[in-house]
Amino acid sequence: MVENELKPIYRALWQTPALVGLALLLAVGVNQWRPRGIPLVGDWSADARFADDSGHSLVIPLEKVRELFERDEVLFVDARPEYQYQEGHISGALVIPWQEVDRYFMEAVEQLDEGRTIVTYCDGESCDLSHELALFLKDMGFSDVRVLVNGWTVWKRAGLPTEGG
Repeated sequence: MVENELKPIYRALWQTPALVGLALLLAVGVNQWRPRGIPLVGDWSADARFADDSGHSLVIPLEKVRELFERDEVLFVDARPEYQYQEGHISGALVIPWQEVDRYFMEAVEQLDEGRTIVTYCDGESCDLSHELALFLKDMGFSDVRVLVNGWTVWKRAGLPTEGG
């Protein structure tokens, strides 16, 4: 009698993993079939996260940007809000806060020199403001636009020139 009562439990014990496996297999199959499926393995590096529409990385390393700064071949653009810019920024940087890009861009467009590399920055490893601003500037016709990831922090840590604060 006890064995008959346990049959539904035994059946559920093997049916549950079988159903979960079947659902997983179906989900992966549909994902692969879709034209814009979610990649099963992603590249979450800074180079991949901060890329333009064609997939080219916009990231510039600190060493390279320091060389450009010393040769006066770079123009920094701070994508953070104005109050953070006022608290401190990279020496000579313009401010174009991403949240108010339309207003600030019109004021700063004449200072954006096509002959120099434009480097956008914000603060924090996951800050996306500089990337969005870089893409915007590329859309506005500026070709040499790069992103200094975690720019404000890495610049200060390196002891490079700052203003404000």
